[in-house]
Amino acid sequence: MNQTMLILLGGVAVLLAIASVIGFVLSRRTTSDGAGATIDNLNARIRAWWLMVAMFAIAFVTGKLVTIALFALTSFYCLREFISITPTRAEDHRSLAAAFYLFIPLQYWLVATGWTTLFTILIPVWAFLLLPVLAVVRGETEDFLPRTARIQWALMLTVFCVSHAPALLNLKIPGFERQGFLLLFFLIAVVQLSDVLQYVFGKLLGQRKIAPRVSPSKTWEGLIGGALTSTLIGSALWWITPFSPLQAAAMAFAICWPVSSAAWYSPPSSVRWAPRTGAR
Repeated sequence: MNQTMLILLGGVAVLLAIASVIGFVLSRRTTSDGAGATIDNLNARIRAWWLMVAMFAIAFVTGKLVTIALFALTSFYCLREFISITPTRAEDHRSLAAAFYLFIPLQYWLVATGWTTLFTILIPVWAFLLLPVLAVVRGETEDFLPRTARIQWALMLTVFCVSHAPALLNLKIPGFERQGFLLLFFLIAVVQLSDVLQYVFGKLLGQRKIAPRVSPSKTWEGLIGGALTSTLIGSALWWITPFSPLQAAAMAFAICWPVSSAAWYSPPSSVRWAPRTGAR
């Protein structure tokens, strides 16, 4: 790990330590039940952030293969959670087994080996062709298209999209060789800050709801305030990327919107491993 990454991780640790102290002090001084619940929620989020930072720090320290393995486990967990809230049938078990035990390992093996051509088409082409075949092997055709589409797009969102994060480590940018971890840090930092800041702005200034029936607490003020602030922070982090400040701001702004869309939907609390920073 280079010195820049150590400085960045140290800065994140200091910020989390300050947040932990503030959360502890607030929990001791709060007397009302409503405020107490909010502070408890805040402290739970801070603990979740500590866990995430620790996991990624270990991955960054130990190298590329461990980082890729961490994202593979993340995809496995995300796919499991997606499927747990998605209607499936017994006839889908072969397709699900292929999704979990064939395509996840194969996709991340392609990332580890740098086989970019096959990496980009494995799931959107070959998985999309194979999964429907497996779905009808037992001769059950009822709801064939909805069943197949659910598994295909679960694989796209939780494996194909997520696997592009560690794939940043394979980029060969002139003048920025062997610095892929900094790009990955930039991506994760902007994603997390966007989620947190949209939540904070929504709590402080939120008045106009975006989609009350989908996410009752998601507001335009939170969305715009969080996205703009994250864009500014992304621009300020230009020095860890091969981009200019304006290009880094554009990248951060582009990253914020998928985060915003994903935060509109949160799964049932029974399937969450930790509090979401951008939860409803």
